[in-house]
Amino acid sequence: MKQIAFNKPFLTGRELEYIRQAHENMHLSGDGPFTKRCQAWLERSIGCRKALLTHSCTGALEMAAILAVTEPGDEIIMPSFTFVSTANAFVLRGAVPVFVDVREDTLNLDESKIEAAITPRTKAIVVVHYAGIACEMDAIRSLARRHGLMLIEDAAQALGSGYRGRPLGSFGELATISFHETKNLISGEGGALLMNSDELIERAEIIREKGTNRSKFFRGDVDKYTWVDIGSSFLPSDILAAFLWAQLEAAETIGAARKALWNRYHEGFADAERAGLARRPVVPREASSNAHTYYLILPDAAKRRRFIETLRREEIYAVFHYVPLHSSPAGLKYGRACGSMAVTDTMSERLVRLPLWLGLEAQQDYVIERCRRALGR
Repeated sequence: MKQIAFNKPFLTGRELEYIRQAHENMHLSGDGPFTKRCQAWLERSIGCRKALLTHSCTGALEMAAILAVTEPGDEIIMPSFTFVSTANAFVLRGAVPVFVDVREDTLNLDESKIEAAITPRTKAIVVVHYAGIACEMDAIRSLARRHGLMLIEDAAQALGSGYRGRPLGSFGELATISFHETKNLISGEGGALLMNSDELIERAEIIREKGTNRSKFFRGDVDKYTWVDIGSSFLPSDILAAFLWAQLEAAETIGAARKALWNRYHEGFADAERAGLARRPVVPREASSNAHTYYLILPDAAKRRRFIETLRREEIYAVFHYVPLHSSPAGLKYGRACGSMAVTDTMSERLVRLPLWLGLEAQQDYVIERCRRALGR
């Protein structure tokens, strides 16, 4: 049996063809024909007012922090169980991440604990749809509106997921998407900023174009462009957009294949869950998952460590996930926790992610069988 990697990037077969077309277009820099095609696809699929491709989801989050008019001393409520970029984007603007515990079922921000974290300095709530499973958006959006806070969705893992029949990325004033090679649809590195408020679009274009009104110039709205605001170079090359277009074209096929893999895992570990050996992911009735990640929650940290080590000897690469931000060196320096972080702490010690990539189909039963054996030890 060959080594079974945690992730393998999937190619549809048209990526290089479209990259060649980008070269023939003689437009390799940002905002070329493929970039516009990808942005239009996102706007149609998600129903957002405007989508802008970025060089990464990290870049999209940094744009979101600027658009939220984040200032030194502002507080941003977010989960600690997330990737560092969620917090770092706001810390770069001088803000303080305020970490709130997650729910035990979905590992998403616990909506019942957000209000206690709100202070006069709170500027925004940033939700993270972990593993492509939706946060409780009705309650969180209502809370944000009641307190006059901006709602931002870190939907890095959630393209193709929904909540009550509506695509994730369409609920907050801003949302971000990732096309990193570990995501469902990829361009190696890459991301997108989604806007659901018309008021933010013009400034977003300026921030993305190094603080210039270059986009207005190319539309013919101004006769020359100049520096008008802060910003940076957040554009991806049209070469990356060409690669991404091949993925977006095949989004439905890719999504169906990933869901089949996810469902096979879920069926395969039902007995282990009943026996108390591991807990499977929970997808609430109102949520629809894009099958981004399949994970198991083991009884404790020691059992997780032995499980990962046992699989590694079989050359199956399962991995843990985030070290909680609230207990990391930078989290202690720049942020603060509000209330108990007990669920975050325990889940981060017990969660293990299993290989999930297109092409695993022929080896998945072997992976399940070895995982069951490792759980039973």
